[in-house]
This record gives sequence, structure tokens and C-alpha cells, in this order.
Amino acid sequence: MMKMGSLSTILRHPDEIYPLLKLKIAITKAQKQIPLDPLLAFCYSTLIKVSRSFCLVIQLLGTEELRNTACVLYLILRALDTVEDDTSIPMETKVPILIDFHRHIYDPDWHFSCGTNDYKFLMDQLHRVSAALLQLGKRPQEIIEDITKRMGAGMAKFICKEVETVDDYDEYCHHAAGLVSLGLAKLVLASESETWTPDWKQIATSTGLFLQKTNIIRDYLEDINEIPKSRMFWPREIWGKYVDKLEDLKNEDKSTEAVQCLNDMVTNALMHVEDFLKSKNVFRTPSVFRSVSISQIMGIGTLALCYNNVQLFRGVVKLRRGIVAKVFDRTKTMDDVYGAFYDFSCMIVKKVDKNDPNAMKTLKQLEIIKKICRENGDLHKR
Repeated sequence: MMKMGSLSTILRHPDEIYPLLKLKIAITKAQKQIPLDPLLAFCYSTLIKVSRSFCLVIQLLGTEELRNTACVLYLILRALDTVEDDTSIPMETKVPILIDFHRHIYDPDWHFSCGTNDYKFLMDQLHRVSAALLQLGKRPQEIIEDITKRMGAGMAKFICKEVETVDDYDEYCHHAAGLVSLGLAKLVLASESETWTPDWKQIATSTGLFLQKTNIIRDYLEDINEIPKSRMFWPREIWGKYVDKLEDLKNEDKSTEAVQCLNDMVTNALMHVEDFLKSKNVFRTPSVFRSVSISQIMGIGTLALCYNNVQLFRGVVKLRRGIVAKVFDRTKTMDDVYGAFYDFSCMIVKKVDKNDPNAMKTLKQLEIIKKICRENGDLHKR
């Protein structure tokens, strides 16, 4: 049954009704589009539980082989991330698991229970994902193992040290998400569905960092309130300009400092947009283009919602489902991408407070984004 709040939101935005219906149909189709192979069927049904949005993105990929390998890659890295996220695991136990995880994924007898809810279910059933991995071709296995090894080592490093500098922050985000994007890119190339320009690694890394930084910004309150120990990914080099302790940002008497720090973080994330927007001729296959572009547009949309928004320190801040539906429905060409980035950049510009210490820096970065969109996109269609 639809909640009254959801109904009233839809009625206030009638242009979102048709995209919402189409998204609902796409979700239903994704839930039914499960391979006959029992191991892969398990992987897809689990993917829907742990990340419905990524499941939809995977369904956009053009071939069954590519969808299967992307699904297995995501579940293995999601399991690795579950180990990293569980703050109840002692460091002396967690670090060796992260470092050796690329070996554990080949061992059907290895088991380590952690996490909660659907993530705990994934960890308890990881042997089934491992069995699906062993059914893949040699090259996809090598890619998944390599990315898992590098990601695990990077995560282990930052279990043992805090994110102090912006360089640390970039390095952590590379390990946590840049490598995910690189892994997916390598799987696409291995499937021979794309032939990319030489700068594809830089573009893949930038798209991963952009999404990871967006998630870290959005999830501040959830991470800082984690029991039994906070997860802290905002770099001290940024938050230390505003408060003595990162957790102080959630205190109401620090609202001004919190919003200024948030805006600083958003401005830092926006620096990774340029590479993607200049990748006009990189993604030639429509299915791959859409899967990458939708995620990036969701990222800039989330930042537009978070920017200058003190509610991020009080509760959950996320894009309205109708906006998500419109992004899925309307992202078909690079002109659509330029238009979306231009629109969301204009939204942030309107929210910039001239008294914010980073106002000029933020506006300069937004103007760079808008300029690329104007010069490369056909914006008058919007």
C-alpha cells in the first residue's frame, strides 16, 4: 500500500508519474530476468537484496556474459566491503581477512560471518558466489581476483590509519570505489563489447572517486553513529578547519561550521566531474554508456541535494524516487548527460551563500562544469 506521504509527493510532481511507472516495470523485469543456472540465479537474487539500484544498472549492460561477470564482481566486493564496514571486528582479525580476501573467494570452505541483515546473508552464503566465480572464464576471474586483492590491501591500510589529508582521502576512495570502476571497465573490455580511448583508466578512476565521495558525504550521520565505533572517512585536512572533532559536526550549536565543512567536501567532490564530461567519445555502446551515465547523474543530483543542507547532519538525505525515475527514463544520449549536469550545477549555484568561505572556489568549479556542458551539449532541447 502506498503511504500518504508518497502519494502527496507524487501529486506535487505529476511529471514524475510516468517515469515512476516505467521504473517500477524495469524493477519487476530485473527481478524476473534471472538466469536459469542456480548459482547465478542466487547471485542475481542476492544482488537485488543488497543493491537494487546497481541491479538495475547491471541489467542495462548489453550481453548476458557481461551482466553475469559484473554481478559476481559486485557481490564479492560488496562482501569485502561488509568486512571493512563491520566495526565490531577487532583490527587484528579484520586486517588479515581484508588482505587475503582475494584468496578466500576461491575457497568454498572458507566462512566468516559478519555484517547485518542482507549483508550478513551474503557473507553466510559467500561460498555460493565463489562457486559462481569459478564458472566464469579465466580472464574475468583474473580481473575480479586482481581488483579484490588491490581493494582489500587498500582497505587494510586505512583500517590501520585515519584519513588525515586530502591525498589520503583520494587514495582511500580509489581503493574503495575507483578500483570497482576499473574492474567493471576491464570486464567490459574483456567482453569485447567496447574499444576505448587510451585515457579510459583515468575516466574510470574519476567516476569511481566521484561516486564514492558523494556516498561518503551523504552517509556522514550513519557512519559517525555506527556502533560500536564510528566510521570516519571525511579528511581531517578539511573538517579540521571547522571543528575539533569530526563528530562535532552533528551538534546543533555547530550548524554553521557543519554546513561550511559540508560545502567544502562537496566542492572537493565536484573536481572529479570534468574527466567524465570530457569522455564524449569513450563509451560507444549504448548499454555501457547508460549504465555509467545514470550513476554519474545520480551522483551530481545527490550533491545538489546535500549542498548547504544542514539536514544531512540531522537525518537521511536522498534523492526523491521520482527524480531517480526521471534520470533512468531520460538518460539516452550525451546531450542528456550534459543537460542533467548543467541543471544540477545551476541548482547548486542558487544555493551558494556568498559568505561561505569556499563560495568562490565552489562557483569556479561549477562554472567549469557548466562551460563544458554548454560547449559540448545541445542544451536548448531541454
